[in-house]
Amino acid sequence: MTELAAGFSDSIKNALAVLPEKPGVYLMHDAEGKVIYVGKAVVLKNRVRSYFRNLASHSPKVKAMVAKIAEIETIVTSSEVEALILECNLIKKYRPRYNISLKDDKTYPYLKVTMQEDFPRLFATRRQSRDGAKYYGPYADASAMHATVKLLRSMFPLRTCRTMNPDRPCLNYHIKRCLAPCAGLVSKAEYQQMIKSVCMVLDGRTADLERELKQRMQDAAENYAFEEAARLRDQLQAVERLNESQKAVTNNGGDMDIIGFAQDMTGICLQIFFVRKGKLIGRDNFFLQDAGDTPQEVLTAFVKQYYNEATFVPREIVLPYLPEAEERSVIEIWLTDKAQRKVELLKPQRGVKKELLQLANDNAVKLLQERLRKGSLSLKNDVQAAEELQQALGLSHSLARMDCFDISHTQGSETVASMVVFRNGSISKKDYRKYKIVSAEGKPDDFKSMQEVVYRRYKDYEDLPDLVVIDGGKGQLSSALEVIRGLGLAELPVVGLAKREEEIFIPHRSTSILLDRDSAALHLIQRIRDEAHRFAITFHRKLRGKRNLVSVLDHVEGIGPKRRQELWKAFKTLDAMKAASIEELAAVESMNMAAAQTLYDFFRLDLPDKVQVVK
Repeated sequence: MTELAAGFSDSIKNALAVLPEKPGVYLMHDAEGKVIYVGKAVVLKNRVRSYFRNLASHSPKVKAMVAKIAEIETIVTSSEVEALILECNLIKKYRPRYNISLKDDKTYPYLKVTMQEDFPRLFATRRQSRDGAKYYGPYADASAMHATVKLLRSMFPLRTCRTMNPDRPCLNYHIKRCLAPCAGLVSKAEYQQMIKSVCMVLDGRTADLERELKQRMQDAAENYAFEEAARLRDQLQAVERLNESQKAVTNNGGDMDIIGFAQDMTGICLQIFFVRKGKLIGRDNFFLQDAGDTPQEVLTAFVKQYYNEATFVPREIVLPYLPEAEERSVIEIWLTDKAQRKVELLKPQRGVKKELLQLANDNAVKLLQERLRKGSLSLKNDVQAAEELQQALGLSHSLARMDCFDISHTQGSETVASMVVFRNGSISKKDYRKYKIVSAEGKPDDFKSMQEVVYRRYKDYEDLPDLVVIDGGKGQLSSALEVIRGLGLAELPVVGLAKREEEIFIPHRSTSILLDRDSAALHLIQRIRDEAHRFAITFHRKLRGKRNLVSVLDHVEGIGPKRRQELWKAFKTLDAMKAASIEELAAVESMNMAAAQTLYDFFRLDLPDKVQVVK
């Protein structure tokens, strides 16, 4: 034991001494208590100790991780499959630094069908919950997902409203985009049949859906329900077109996911082909950071994390690199239990599956090449534009950081200022700042406002830029310059950009600079000016909106904050409040008959103009 833990802290030695000889999950913590790695093991004692033996033989990633371990936590499970599930959930919860990250710090969307409702809806969401709904995804390509939603809503008139208004059907009903379940114009059974068809499309079972729609159309025609038959005919034709657009790739009609792998200097790309009933129905791709893991390790982690979240597990998962035999067996048992049918991980050696895998690999390589090309071109253009602007302004140093300021207000009210930052010609949103201006509030004074914001920004000399850009002409530039020079920043370059002619004004120079309309330098300084304007306008509108929003109940005599809160709590919506009787209003906590009568009468008057109704 001493040899095993030589060079490590007492807490590590003590933790290694009491490791259980059982399956489970281990969590590595750093000195700050943060989880930096989560793993699973058949025997915790053997697996965890292996990190602290023969450090020289470990990969650079493992060496770096072990150097940061300050505490080891273990959780014993009854089986390795249970440990695998717990490992996936803990990785999702803690997002440890040294685990392979499937989602690359992004949350991918799902399609949700609210099966728990009598009349379900279909919409996109980024959260899964155990609410009885069906989830499809995750979708790495959000645009493709939204195209799917659009297609399904054109094929099937699903309701889109969150709360159904029983008074009258909405516009969607009149343009034949909804069957108006809110108004009782469609039965629950009929609507559920339509939802079943939607789910069959999302499951990739379009051939089954074709047969079912044909049979229902024939039955409707035989029963002289010609309008229903025509609606089913239209749906059938839409499904047939969708079916034709899906390429048949296998003859056995099976379900499989084919996962391609590619790796270069920019990172790792995984391309998934979805084959359902023998047809290629879609694909997704994921970009991961390269942390020095082997392709086998990356794909093993990917399979565990992806299918822990996925709502459908196919019978076959085709991979270019299979997990180690023991790990593969545990994953297959877990996925078989999850799918309630046999699931197998494969690495084909010949035939159609090998060809499809090669195609997925080729697509992953292509995506990485495109990302490398676009990334290098973008970086090259941004850096070149900054260099060109530096030369145009006659500056001796590079423009590694540029600050730009803008003022926004409405006739002097809600005056705000923005500061946006570009680093090496690219947006740096983490450095953005927004300011509420107090010196000029109530009267429009852009000069004074500009002086306040540059004073607040540079009074402590924090992270000075290589160039300050003021949105405005000579007046705004002079105002800002007076403060900046007064702070002792005599060498800080400051310019103004006037919008009308895109003139650049430089201190102590009588003529402005006019850059070529097609120059990268002009486009760069326009971008930073426009971004500062957008950021200021957005902040101003937010403040103005908060000021202008009033509750309709503010106009009712005798209804104060307490009563207003209780009324919203009791009725949830304004329509429900309007429909309530005097007795129902009076029954709300803190209300009485007099206040209820006043409110009841108020709802039968015209509301004041320009009042936005909020809680």
